[in-house]
Amino acid sequence: MSLQHAPIIHGTEDVLIALCNSVSRVLQVATQCPIHYSGMVQRITKTSLKPDIGCFVLIDGGFSALIIINFSAEAAMELYRSYLLSMGMAESDLANAYTSDEVSNVMGELMNQVVGDFTSKVQRELQTHILQSQPKMIRLNKQVNLSVDANLDAPEARRVTFYTGNNNIFYLEMAVDHTEFIKIKDFEPQEKPDPDLVMAQARAAHTAAAPAVAATNADTDDLLKSLGL
Repeated sequence: MSLQHAPIIHGTEDVLIALCNSVSRVLQVATQCPIHYSGMVQRITKTSLKPDIGCFVLIDGGFSALIIINFSAEAAMELYRSYLLSMGMAESDLANAYTSDEVSNVMGELMNQVVGDFTSKVQRELQTHILQSQPKMIRLNKQVNLSVDANLDAPEARRVTFYTGNNNIFYLEMAVDHTEFIKIKDFEPQEKPDPDLVMAQARAAHTAAAPAVAATNADTDDLLKSLGL
């Protein structure tokens, strides 16, 4: 008589943990500063962009999701400064205020690296393919509830608190369709990319030309209008 083993199932929390690990790992490597997240996760009913800098990315493909990271001014400046200083930039060349376009550009670049790491991890470990939109960074002075059309039929929303090396706080929010990945056969996850190589490529791209991923004031107005806000 053969014993039937229960199937291995990956649900919303597993996807969230993968995302949290990408956030902490990529930011730690990029900024050379410790980043950790709370051992507790919040179930929330809606996702929001909050002051001082909010960033969102849409995920589509094997599953759909909306990813938001809300940075306080202090957290954004700490990560921005640590990232550029670790690349050898002079202190005098850094922006002094979180409202600078350069800060938004750098935070958008870091967000792009985080989501890129997450999408490749999903492809390796869950054997499905997802696509990401270009990260949008918006400077805010008030909360904006965000319900972008992300093709979510039965959304589940979560919030996780993150802490920087200086104990500045930022928040990750994710809305994702209720879904489960059930392992039906054994397989070996694809080889993980070398994180040092990934970061070296990212640094080279930044040095060559920093991408314009931050929304200008006009872009922000157009974006909020398109969201019906």
